[in-house]
Amino acid sequence: MSLNSMTDPIRDQLETDTSQAQNETARLCQELLATEASTKALPPLQREKHIAFLKNSMGPLPSGFVTVDASRPWILYWSLTAMYLLGEDTTPYHERVVSTLAPMQNPSGGFGGGHGQMSHCAASYASILSLLMVGGKEALGLIDRHSLWEWLGQLKQPDGGFTLCVGGEEDVRGAYCAMVMIALLRLPLELPAGSPGKSQDGDTFLKGLPDYLSRCQTYEGGISGAPGTEAHGAYAYCALACLCILGDPREMLNKYMDMPRLVSWLAARQSTPEGGFAGRTNKLVDGCYSHWVGGCWPLVEAALEGGVAAKGNSTPKRLNLYDREALIRYILCCCQDQRGGLRDKPGKRPDAYHSCYVLAGLSSAQHRYWYHQNANDDPSPLSAAFGWTGSEATTLSDPTIEHPVPVETDHHVPLIHPVFVLPWGVAERTRSYFESGLTSVQSGSTLTHSTEDSIVELASSLQRLDLI
Repeated sequence: MSLNSMTDPIRDQLETDTSQAQNETARLCQELLATEASTKALPPLQREKHIAFLKNSMGPLPSGFVTVDASRPWILYWSLTAMYLLGEDTTPYHERVVSTLAPMQNPSGGFGGGHGQMSHCAASYASILSLLMVGGKEALGLIDRHSLWEWLGQLKQPDGGFTLCVGGEEDVRGAYCAMVMIALLRLPLELPAGSPGKSQDGDTFLKGLPDYLSRCQTYEGGISGAPGTEAHGAYAYCALACLCILGDPREMLNKYMDMPRLVSWLAARQSTPEGGFAGRTNKLVDGCYSHWVGGCWPLVEAALEGGVAAKGNSTPKRLNLYDREALIRYILCCCQDQRGGLRDKPGKRPDAYHSCYVLAGLSSAQHRYWYHQNANDDPSPLSAAFGWTGSEATTLSDPTIEHPVPVETDHHVPLIHPVFVLPWGVAERTRSYFESGLTSVQSGSTLTHSTEDSIVELASSLQRLDLI
């Protein structure tokens, strides 16, 4: 059954600030969705307006943005990723990205969020992915892999998890960001000397990590930032994607997660009548969860074999575990600001953060992903994350789908990697570039080959995800 055919859920008589906000959000969304229903046509993706908005985000920013100074690498990453998804070439930003990020790399390893700031796992992730997107030897050669490896060792904890900075909080964001960097840059898995997580020779970054992630699953079925805390859509994505870096999703997710409860929790995050996702129980729909929750589904479908193809078989079994059509309608009808940029929901301001993750969610909804068993000939650890294949955009036509949404040219966005959230092909090219550098990293050599209205909205988004 499509979300579009469902009546409003049962409501009790108690009115709260939250219920009033929910009613107003539903009203605004229904007005926009009704326009689409009456015209029988989705609004086009306003590419040129969105690209102009993102280019402004990459330029000099108003003084009010000082409140998010520690998120400068993130603003680069969000803007570059969103521009790629809109069909814009990001390579012309090569020189600016390199010159901006070079001063943020610390001699002790990793990148800070701004000049003179201590290294942070999330800022390092955003910095490195931005460098990989613009590409080129200068960008890749900027990354001091040896010091990064040493610094990441200081974040590895005895319980299997990672802190986000030395002496900082420990949660699944740290685990995901660390393993993305280790996998893409082919850093050694062995922990450096002096790592808090090292109890004996031979201990690796993988020690205890799957079990740590497993302990983050809550009684609801969702996944929290750390054991014993509330389940959250962004933490769910980080944990599931991290497990998919560590191995075959069918093995890792089914072994370390209670899949029936996880599927139930994820399915409950899709809102009606809006069609988008909320990040937590009893929270409002938010466009960014188009990725954080929507991006969980390809990983879950692969774990349940709907997204897995045996070698030589290009037509895996198809599952429809969420309403892709309702999500696409929510994004195109409710998340586009007519002045440019994408937003949380109607009534909110657009920003680079939402532009990135709304479009990433749109890409995931428009495409099919599957994991190819044994398709990746690389037997080395962490090679599983490079075994994914994506389809061309689908019309989503299926006899079981009640209201199919054709993917028109003016709605279409390209593939995004389901684990790394990078433009398609960048992960594989990066890993290949660095594949000969493992010994040099351990020996200590640095390889050189191989606008104002948006400020409050952006700061609020970052605080919700604990990025600032």
